[in-house]
Amino acid sequence: MIPKYPDIIVTLTGQDGNAFAILGRCRAAARDAGLSDDEIAAFMDEAMAGDYDHLLQTAMRWFEIR
Repeated sequence: MIPKYPDIIVTLTGQDGNAFAILGRCRAAARDAGLSDDEIAAFMDEAMAGDYDHLLQTAMRWFEIR
């Protein structure tokens, strides 16, 4: 599966596994890559619409996760 933004790399391996840390890393990577506030908000809304597994699946659909 190719993510929506394959050029945005978010490193989660070896990091704190809590949902807020993951959201923060994804948001920071998206902002650094120049995504619009609306697009970042769309990611955040989708990522927070379910449980922890949904968050991880959403992150993998949007970004290159390592």
